[in-house]
Amino acid sequence: QVQLAESGGGLMQAGGSLRLSCVVSRHLFNINAMGWYRQAPGKQRELVATITSSGSTNYADSVEGRATISRDNAKIAVYLQLNSLKPEDTAVYYCNVDQTPPFPDYWGQGTQVTVSS
Repeated sequence: QVQLAESGGGLMQAGGSLRLSCVVSRHLFNINAMGWYRQAPGKQRELVATITSSGSTNYADSVEGRATISRDNAKIAVYLQLNSLKPEDTAVYYCNVDQTPPFPDYWGQGTQVTVSS
């Protein structure tokens, strides 16, 4: 069974930075992209950033210029650096692995990030 282990969440101050990590428990051979999504209370889950196997990145407008996503293919890990934190960054952050169909996608259990003003 594949597990995604997320870490790095917690209580942060506005203006600060965070680094989230996600490590996949075993090799997957059909990964298209890895990424981070977030869900704030009362809102739908939304994309934060993704990175493809070739290294192409995509960022939500809300974090563009503040976020950097990176991956370590050898460790099967993905990271999110988010700077200049804002209270509106408060959410549960989920790691995602997107695979080529028909192979399944995987989600982490989520890590809470709370940004205080």
